[in-house]
Amino acid sequence: MDNNLILSFETSCDETSVAVIKNGSEILSNIVATQIKSHQRFGGVVPEVASRHHIEQITGCVEDALARASVTYDDLDAVAVTYGPGLVGALLIGVTAAKTIAWAHGLPLVPVNHIAGHIYGARLVKPIEFPAMALVVSGGHTELVYMPEEGKFEIIGETRDDAAGEAYDKIGRVLSINYPAGKEVDELAHQGKDTFNFPRAMDDDSNFDFSFSGLKSAFINTVHHADQIHESLSREDLAASFQQAVVDVLADKTKRALREFPVNQLILAGGVAANRGLRERLTDELTAFKDTELVLVPLSLCGDNAAMIGSAGEMLYRQGVRADATLNADPSLEFDLMNK
Repeated sequence: MDNNLILSFETSCDETSVAVIKNGSEILSNIVATQIKSHQRFGGVVPEVASRHHIEQITGCVEDALARASVTYDDLDAVAVTYGPGLVGALLIGVTAAKTIAWAHGLPLVPVNHIAGHIYGARLVKPIEFPAMALVVSGGHTELVYMPEEGKFEIIGETRDDAAGEAYDKIGRVLSINYPAGKEVDELAHQGKDTFNFPRAMDDDSNFDFSFSGLKSAFINTVHHADQIHESLSREDLAASFQQAVVDVLADKTKRALREFPVNQLILAGGVAANRGLRERLTDELTAFKDTELVLVPLSLCGDNAAMIGSAGEMLYRQGVRADATLNADPSLEFDLMNK
């Protein structure tokens, strides 16, 4: 195998990340400049603030990524970049930087779907064996993706409203937890019990889609009602009840999808893939699927990062996928555009 070296960019939301990836599976460097502290006081990501931070950080991240990987532009085979979905202003910073470097150094430019990147983060752990399926759970996305072969993606289930991670952040505010709330809600959940019996929306056999808006509303209404009658509720039990409802729906839908679409691997990816309750539940459930291996993306790669983009980018590079100087950010990018 040729030693393909990919310089990759990820700026879809509030992480400025640049990486150098070898053969799609070896991380030579993965620089991530986080903006969490800048957005915490707003209770969520402010697009304008995110874009400005990307501008400030991107050049330094490129220099650090090349230095840490001990490579120069002359060593690179291609440049890969997230061009959607995400925040349009944030995406534009990464796309512009990648296009500039590709043009200046005569390198091929490879456009990458952000969700494909999350899935291919698994390839940094072990080779993906097709057919495979991915449960992608993050702040902006909750999707079941079937992959019959390399580079082919079919969304068989997605959220109709709030993504799971978005719901975590919104109920986190009610519990006075700073953004991002997922990790602390997960920790509280492990200290409490499911006593509130929150709704499990769309947890049936009709389809593989998800809905977490009703759960979020039920949680908020329960807390507000208790406040009005001066009743004290256990934060731990509230968190446990909320998380149990989320995990029940995710696990049930995934199991049904696996029965209908037998695969060699199930990949759990995305920011919420770091959730201990979800990882434990899927590990338990997969014991019933003897022919399906559960691949957990490492905690360090669950959040947005350029290493995963480099892995997906290397696969697309081998398949001959290229972009030119007209490449633009596509905040609503869907998978079917990649398969054409």
